[in-house]
Amino acid sequence: MYFFFSSHNHLYNFQVFSLELVKSDKISIRNQAVSFSNKKIWGYMINSEINQIFDLFDKNSIFKDKNLLQADYQPEEIPHRKEQIKQIASVLAPVLRGEKTSNLFLYGKTGTGKTLSVQYVKKQLLKREKKESGFKLKIEYLNCKLKKVSDTEYRILAELIKKMGDRVPETGLPTQAVYSKFIEVLDSEKQLIVLILDEIDQAVKKISDDFLYNLTRINSELSNSQVCIVGISNDLTFLDQIDPRVKSSLSEEEIVFSPYNALQLKDILKGRAELAFKKNVVEEGVIEKCAALAAREHGDARRALDLLRIAGELAERDNSKKIKLKYLDEANNKMERDKILDIISSEPRQFQLVLYSIINLFEQFNKEKKGPLFTGDVYNFYQELCLKNKIEILTQRRVSDIIQEFDMLGIINVRVVSKGRGGRMREIKLAIPKSIVEKAKEIIQGVLNYV
Repeated sequence: MYFFFSSHNHLYNFQVFSLELVKSDKISIRNQAVSFSNKKIWGYMINSEINQIFDLFDKNSIFKDKNLLQADYQPEEIPHRKEQIKQIASVLAPVLRGEKTSNLFLYGKTGTGKTLSVQYVKKQLLKREKKESGFKLKIEYLNCKLKKVSDTEYRILAELIKKMGDRVPETGLPTQAVYSKFIEVLDSEKQLIVLILDEIDQAVKKISDDFLYNLTRINSELSNSQVCIVGISNDLTFLDQIDPRVKSSLSEEEIVFSPYNALQLKDILKGRAELAFKKNVVEEGVIEKCAALAAREHGDARRALDLLRIAGELAERDNSKKIKLKYLDEANNKMERDKILDIISSEPRQFQLVLYSIINLFEQFNKEKKGPLFTGDVYNFYQELCLKNKIEILTQRRVSDIIQEFDMLGIINVRVVSKGRGGRMREIKLAIPKSIVEKAKEIIQGVLNYV
């Protein structure tokens, strides 16, 4: 390459420029070397610390088998549910002869052993199935609360078809076409099908009770097969809320699962802890307190097991060889926070809109030091939100019912106050901690995608 200059000045300037360029390159190279060296040191240090964590975890594990404390673990024995298991078995026993049974509904709060008990009976029934009987026995389980299946009747039917060994597109077909395909799959051979529909109340709440009505009437459209339904619900009043014609078509039998008391929970926890943890890991008093906390939460064994497992995980992270009461308290606080957020994220869209209205108004009223928040204020804000986003507006009575449900869940506190001649009004206060209010808003905004 050639450079031409018209004067000595130009030549001088070029020389200066060249020297500066070389100087800057040297600085850049040196900085890069330092940066590379720093990165190398940082990488070595963090990797060393991570390996120390992994080594400690390997050496000091307090668990023998953590899976035994998971909610989906199927134990060999189910304490304190012998009578309910016998009742389920008695109702379903005729399926072994290829006879359709009455539809069966199991009721009880979360964590009272409903799903465990019916899964246990399912396992025993399949063991007794006679291959030479001339018919197939199929028992299929579906959790209706799962988002991928619970949004529409289409998705529920598509998932049931999948479980029966066939497929339909995830979208694109008329619901009636999917229903016809379901009939076809069911009737493809001589078989008796037991459909276990867990959290069935959630599906009815999100969709309608029409799909349940269709399922109860499906046997009239089958020539080779018969279907019976086992519904599992956390809502004791579930059947009282559905259409009378649906209820009459169910011809169901009912089994109620009462909550576990503290002594029963202690018994369950003790049995699982002996199998899940190494010897002498759980300090005295931990299991008793864990049982007491869960008994206070409607006798929820699932919550009790989760509490104990999370306490164990926290102890392990702290490099402790014992599960102490302080880890149980930490686990309880963490679960309270996670439980509220889980409830919020799983509620239907209209519920989320009402809650979003309450949160925003509560923050606004506190900021502006206004008086108490009433149901009417919430409904006005909710209406504006629906109009803004072109969403169907529920009646004030229905919104009041939703507010009452949030009160029952402990997300808000509702107090009826007298206004003299003005009648009685419901005062609303937000009951969730400030630390998770913002997270709750983010969840709702993310799910709704339009607020």
